Amino acid sequence: MNISPDQTVYFSYGFIQINATLVVTWLMMAALAVGSILATRNFGKSSRRSRAQNFLEMTVLLIAGQIEAIGLKMPRRYLPFIGSLFLFIASSSLLTILPGYQPPTGSLSTTVALALCVLFAVPFFGIWKQGLGGYLKTYLQPTPLMLPFNLIGELSRTLALAVRLFGNMMSGVMIVAVLLSLAPLFIPVLMTVLGLVTGMVQAYIFSVLTAVYIASATQSHPERRSP
Repeated sequence: MNISPDQTVYFSYGFIQINATLVVTWLMMAALAVGSILATRNFGKSSRRSRAQNFLEMTVLLIAGQIEAIGLKMPRRYLPFIGSLFLFIASSSLLTILPGYQPPTGSLSTTVALALCVLFAVPFFGIWKQGLGGYLKTYLQPTPLMLPFNLIGELSRTLALAVRLFGNMMSGVMIVAVLLSLAPLFIPVLMTVLGLVTGMVQAYIFSVLTAVYIASATQSHPERRSP
């Protein structure tokens, strides 16, 4: 059993390599997109709603409520990005119940890519809300001497997002692999359930931290006045 989906290579030519991480990631994105379209294809056309549409709307409302609770007004503005992150990470964890499935979040390349999306999204929303000058001023607060530390903090929290998600997903896969070799009947089932719970928690934490970072970038900080 391969610990990381990066180890499962389907095609390789020179420096070009297509592994399980890429294949599963694109399949998951396609499945989420097609599933959303099918669930909402009759939206507004009929008073009857399917179970899939009700579930999707409930999920959207829950995510929007969490975004607003963090302090982001007009949560629908941030819902597509934060909601997509949550659904992708949560789906990656839920599908671990399938035999032979390896979550793409068990690859450091995937978690780094997700963290880089957050890294670029934070200044995007910050500039969108405060303007370029207003956002850049946040790096000079509370004093211009904090500029290098604020920049280091921006990069370090991105690294922390990637490593935290990768570490938790990878550890779950490794534990299940070890237990499968020792006790292949009951214990791995319990560990799989525990892995599902852990994966959902990680999806929630990743999304909440993203919302917190965006909220910090979009909220203007009052300048200190000398007494």
